[in-house]
Amino acid sequence: MKKILSYSVVLFVLTIILLLIIPLPAALVDVAIIINMSLSMMILVTTMTIREPLEFSIFPSLLLITTLFRLGINVSTTRNILTSSGSSGQIIKAFGDFVLRGNVVVGMIIYMIIVLMQFIVITKGAERVSEVAARFTLDAMPGKQMAIDADLNSGLIDEQQAKMRREKIQREADFYGSMDGATKIVKGDSVMSLITTAINLIGGSIIGIIQSGESIGEVLNTYSIATVGDGLVGQIPSLLISTATGMIVTRAVAEGSLNEDVSKQFMGQPTAIMISGIVIAVLTVIPGMPVIQLLIVSVGLIAGGYFLSRRLREEPALATGGAFGGGGSLRSFSGSPEGEAGEEGLAEPAAQKPVSEEEYFKDVNNVYTLLSVEAIEMEFGYSLIPLVDESVGGRLINRIIIFRRQYAQDMGFVIPSIRLRDSSGLNTNQYCIKIKGEEVAKGEILVDYYLALEPENPEKEIDGIETIEPAYGIPSRWIKPEDRELAEIYGYTVIDPLSVLVTHLSEVVKQHAHELITRQEVMHLVENTKKTSPELIEEAFPNLVSYSLLQKVLTSLLKEGVPIKDLETIIESILETISDTGLPVKDVDGLIENIRTALKRTITRMYCEDGSMKVITLDSELERTMVGCLTKGERGYYLALSPDVLQSLINQITVQLKKFNSLSQNPVILTSQVMRVHVYRLIDQFYPNVRVLSFNEISNNVQIQSIGSLTMDHTARKGA
Repeated sequence: MKKILSYSVVLFVLTIILLLIIPLPAALVDVAIIINMSLSMMILVTTMTIREPLEFSIFPSLLLITTLFRLGINVSTTRNILTSSGSSGQIIKAFGDFVLRGNVVVGMIIYMIIVLMQFIVITKGAERVSEVAARFTLDAMPGKQMAIDADLNSGLIDEQQAKMRREKIQREADFYGSMDGATKIVKGDSVMSLITTAINLIGGSIIGIIQSGESIGEVLNTYSIATVGDGLVGQIPSLLISTATGMIVTRAVAEGSLNEDVSKQFMGQPTAIMISGIVIAVLTVIPGMPVIQLLIVSVGLIAGGYFLSRRLREEPALATGGAFGGGGSLRSFSGSPEGEAGEEGLAEPAAQKPVSEEEYFKDVNNVYTLLSVEAIEMEFGYSLIPLVDESVGGRLINRIIIFRRQYAQDMGFVIPSIRLRDSSGLNTNQYCIKIKGEEVAKGEILVDYYLALEPENPEKEIDGIETIEPAYGIPSRWIKPEDRELAEIYGYTVIDPLSVLVTHLSEVVKQHAHELITRQEVMHLVENTKKTSPELIEEAFPNLVSYSLLQKVLTSLLKEGVPIKDLETIIESILETISDTGLPVKDVDGLIENIRTALKRTITRMYCEDGSMKVITLDSELERTMVGCLTKGERGYYLALSPDVLQSLINQITVQLKKFNSLSQNPVILTSQVMRVHVYRLIDQFYPNVRVLSFNEISNNVQIQSIGSLTMDHTARKGA
C-alpha cells in the first residue's frame, strides 16, 4: 500500500493522459471538475500562507500537472458536448444557466469579459513578473555569493551555514528560472480555453442544426449554455492558478505570510485610513451619490483609523530619555553562557536610583566603580539604537552571539563581554569601538540605506553617497533600498547596515584579540583542557610551566592570527622545549617558533587553497644581508636595517601585495625559521595583516607557489 502511495502522482498523471483518449461519462466529468477546482483553491491558499517561495518549490511542476489536468477535462467535456447534444454534466449546465440567465447575448459578453480579464490582466501580469524575477535573481547571484563569502570570512557564519545559504541561492535561481518557463504554460492554457470555447459554440451549433432538427434559436441556446458552462469550469481554476503564480513570484520581499503582512502594514498606517474616510465623506456633496452608503463606509474608516492610532500610542515606546539617555549603559553582552539566554535590563528602575550623583559618591566605595575598564565597548549615536535594542527588533546582540561562538570554534579563545552604550558625544549616525577604554575604531552608518561595495570594473555606476567601507577600506556607496537589485546587477556587493557594523566589530576584535587574553582567561583555558588531559596539566602546572609564560605564548600566537584551540599541543611543545633547554625558559621567541612548527597543520590550513599556497619569498642575498644585520640587545636579537634598505624593502612589499588583490588568500611572506620572527616584527609596523611564515610551518603535502620575490636593492646597500 505504501509503495502505491509513493507512486500516486505518477498514477494521477497517467490518468490525466487517459482523459485525452477515453471518453468519460458526464458523472465522472463532474467529479474531475470538482477535483480540479479543489486543487486550484488549495494551491492559491498555499501561496498566500507561505513566507517565502522556496517553501512551495514544487509549484512549477504542480502548475504543469494541473494545466494538463484542465486540458484533459476540456477534451472530455468538448467530446461530450459535441456528441451528446450539448450535455456534459450537471456542473457545466448549472454554470451556464447561472451566467446566461435566459439572455444569450448578455451571458456571452459577461463570459468573454471574464476570459479576457484572466488572459490579459492576470496571466500576462504573472508572466511578466516571473520573467523579471528570474532575470533579477540570476543577475544578483554573483553579488549574493560574494556577500556570503564576506560573512564567512568575518566569522558571522560558519562553513555549514555558508553552504546552506549557497544552496538556497542556487535553489532560488532554479525556482525562478522554472517559474519563467511555467508561466508560458499558463498563457498557453488561456489561449487554448478561448479556442475550445469557439469550437464548442461554432462546432456544436453546426452539428445541432444539421443533426437534431431543432430550430436555430433552440440550438444556440443549448450550445451557448454548454459553451459558457464549460468555459467557466475551465477558466475559474485557471484564474486561481494564474493568481497563485503571480502571488508566489511576488513573495520575495515579504517578511511573513500574505495575511500577516497585509494586517501588519495596513494596521500600521492609521492616518492613511482616516484620510481615506474623510475623502469618502467629501464625496457626499456630489449630487446623486448614495449618501447613506458613503457615510457608512466613511464612518467605519475614520473610526477604525482612530482606534488603531490610539492602540499604537498605548503600546510601549522606545524610551529615549531613560534607557538610553546620558551616555548610560544600553546593554551588557555577557561572556557567560547564561548571558546568551538573558541579558540585564536596559535601565534600572527609578526607585533604585540615587537622589543625586553627589549623594551617591559621598560613599568612597562607590567611587571605585568609576575605575573599572571594560575589555570591549561599543558606543552608538542616537539613530543607531534601533540596530541594538531588541524591543524594537534590533539584532546586533544575536549577531554578536553568532560571532563569539564562531570565533571560539575557530581560534579557541572566548571573546569577553561587550558593553553596548549610547553616547551623546557621537553624531547620530556614528559608532565607535573601544578596547580597554580607548577608542581604536570609528565608523558611520546610514540605517535606512544599504552599503554597495564597488567592484573593480562596474558595468555602470550606481547613484549613492560615496564612502569607505570601515572594516576593509573598500570604496563604497550608500544606496537606497530600492536600488539594491540594480546595484547587484551592476556587479556591486550589497550589504545591510547591521552586517557592516558587525563586520567592522569582528575585524577589530580579531586584530586586538591578543590584548584581551588575561591571566584569568589563561587559567580558565587550562582548567578546561584539564577535563580532557588531566595528566598533562598536572605535569605542567605549576612546577614546569607558569601561567605567565603560557600567557606570553598565547598572546604571541593570537597576535599573528594563529588559533590556540589545540592547547594540548601547545603545552606539550612547551614541555619538550623545557626538557631540551631546562628552566627557566630564556629564549621565548625560539619556544614560540617550536610551537608554530608543532601547529603546522593548523597554520597550513589557514593559508592553503586547493592544495597550494601562494607566497612572496625572500631571495638568498637579501636574507643573508638581514642575518648580518641582526644585533643583540638587552631583550634578545633585533633586526637593525639601514633606512635605505628598509625603505626599499617596504616599497617592494607594497608592489608585491597587489598581486593578492585578485586572490581569496591572505598575503603570505615565506622565509626561514631563523629570520621569521624578525621579518614579522619589521613588516608588522607597516602591514599588520600580512602573515610571515617559515618553511617549517608548512605541511609537506602542500605545493608552494611563489608569485613574487623580495630582492636586495644594491643601490640602497651602497647608500647605507
